[in-house]
Amino acid sequence: MKALISVDMEGITGVTNMDQVTPGHAEWQRFRRVMTGDANATIKGAAQGGIDEFIVSDGHWDGTNILLEELDPRARLNAGLNSPFSMLEGIDSGVVAAFFIGYHARNGSSKAVLDHTWSSRVANVWLNGSPCGEIGLGAALCGHFDIPVIMISGDQTATAEASELLPGIECTVVKRATGRMSAECLPLEVSHLKIRESAARATSRLRMNAGPRPFVVSPPILLAVEFIASHMADRASLLPEATRLDARRIQFTVPDMPTAFRIFRAAVELTAA
Repeated sequence: MKALISVDMEGITGVTNMDQVTPGHAEWQRFRRVMTGDANATIKGAAQGGIDEFIVSDGHWDGTNILLEELDPRARLNAGLNSPFSMLEGIDSGVVAAFFIGYHARNGSSKAVLDHTWSSRVANVWLNGSPCGEIGLGAALCGHFDIPVIMISGDQTATAEASELLPGIECTVVKRATGRMSAECLPLEVSHLKIRESAARATSRLRMNAGPRPFVVSPPILLAVEFIASHMADRASLLPEATRLDARRIQFTVPDMPTAFRIFRAAVELTAA
C-alpha cells in the first residue's frame, strides 16, 4: 500500500513565528530538520500500520524545506515549485490515503499559529458556498481521486478545523496555540511519539475500513476567492470565466476539483504581479 504524506511547515512541532518558516533565515535551517523529523515519525507509524510505500510532498514555500539526506529511505520526495498538484503532488499516483502533517488553520482563525490560506494575499476561500482553508482545499482534491485524509498534525485549531470537515480523522496536536505567534509546544521526543502512534492508528483503521471517508465536493464546483485588496481582484479577474462579485471577490464555476485547484493557484499567482 502506498500513501501520500503532505507536509507544510507552520503546523510543525515547535514552530511559532515567521523566522522559523522563512527560507534563508537561520531559524528556518533549524526547523527544516524538525519538519523532516515530523515526516519521519509519520512514516514510522504508518509503516507499523501496514503502509509499505511513501510519497512525501514538501508543501511549504518553494518546496525545498525537507532534508532529503535525513528523510526515511522508504520515502520518495516531491520537491520544488509549480508541480501540477503542489503540496498534494502524487495524489493521482495510486495512493490509498493521505496524511496532512504540519498543517495550519485557515486565515482569520483565533488561537492558530500563523493562520493563513495559501498566501497572505488571500482573505477567504469558499467551495460551493462553504468556507475552507488549505485543509479543505487539499481534502477536496484528495476526494476527487477517492482518497481519504486519515491523519493531520498541527495546533489545536487546525486539528479542530479538520475534525469538523472530516469526521473520524486521526488528529495529533503538537502544540496549543495561545495566539498567532505563540504556543505551548511539546518536546520533540514527545511530539514524535504522538505522531507515530496517531499514524499507526490511522493506518490500522484504514485497513479495517473504519477511517474517515473521502471528502467529495459535488460538481459543478463554485469556487470563490476573496483577496485582501481590490487591485488583487483586478488582476485575478483577468482569468477566463472569472466573475467579479465585488471589490475583492471573484468566482469561478468549474467541472471538478483539479480544475478548481489549478484555477485557485493561478488566481493567487496573478496577484503577486
